[in-house]
Amino acid sequence: MKKLLLSSSPFYQQEALAIIRMIVGGLMIYHGQEVFQPNLMREYMTWEVFQDTNARLLVYAGKSSELIAGVSLFLGLFTRIGSLLLLGAMSYVTFVMGNGQFWYGDQHPFMFVLFGLLFFFFGAGMWSVDQRIFGKEGS
Repeated sequence: MKKLLLSSSPFYQQEALAIIRMIVGGLMIYHGQEVFQPNLMREYMTWEVFQDTNARLLVYAGKSSELIAGVSLFLGLFTRIGSLLLLGAMSYVTFVMGNGQFWYGDQHPFMFVLFGLLFFFFGAGMWSVDQRIFGKEGS
């Protein structure tokens, strides 16, 4: 056990990345499913940040992006495309809606930006549809 904890070598790296990918995907599905709740979507459109813009388009595009990115990451299907959707939606939340405050109180959306970067560069990995369709090189 001591050797494992003090070693710089990774262990269960692919399994851990796959589990984290599925958890992040599940969380995004949870947030994105709000697109099917009209009352909640109307409430979002009343927020001050959307008053000078096309609120309906932005709110539905954002929640749809969260849902699609979540399904993509959870299944590991077109993972890099899903990662780009996640990056776009969460960057907007962090830097436009949150005024770029990612260092203390509003860091959760920024954490999803970092996860989006992680899965963009690493791909889906094991236990993914990408790996089954495209093989190990395309995952």
